[in-house]
Amino acid sequence: MIIKKEIIDHEFYLWFNGKLVFKKWLDQGSSKVFDYHAWGKYTEYSITDFDLEETPPLYHVECKLTLYTEEEGGRVSAIRNGYRPNNVFEYESDGNFKYAFVGDFQFGENNLIEPGKTQNVLARFLTSQPIEQYLHIGQKWWLHEDINKIGEAEVIKVELPKEK
Repeated sequence: MIIKKEIIDHEFYLWFNGKLVFKKWLDQGSSKVFDYHAWGKYTEYSITDFDLEETPPLYHVECKLTLYTEEEGGRVSAIRNGYRPNNVFEYESDGNFKYAFVGDFQFGENNLIEPGKTQNVLARFLTSQPIEQYLHIGQKWWLHEDINKIGEAEVIKVELPKEK
């Protein structure tokens, strides 16, 4: 199966073999599934089952990141560029992660963030994971190190950069 993902004018599109399967309005958070069978395959299959040659490898998500203090259950030390926590957007009813997404954080010229601080940063997520349902402006998610919740982030902007 050939998958193509693109973002045009704050709208995310997911295509299977040239057919539109899913659309999400990133500034509103609403979405529409056009083909439930194909959407089910996409959300349930292994990422290695798909051909993503037409899709850039990373989403760029500008976000407001808050790192919890040690007293709030967070870290003792700062985190630096390239930090890769478990990114959790949703929990099961028993409190376990529903899914932890692969991504890293880039802090630009600041290069780090200290516990207790908040700043706008860039989060990068692999496009080969079914994260689209969570990528919309205002969406919050939590950063974990194992079971420890060490911070939270909120989506400001989502981009699917064109490869050079």
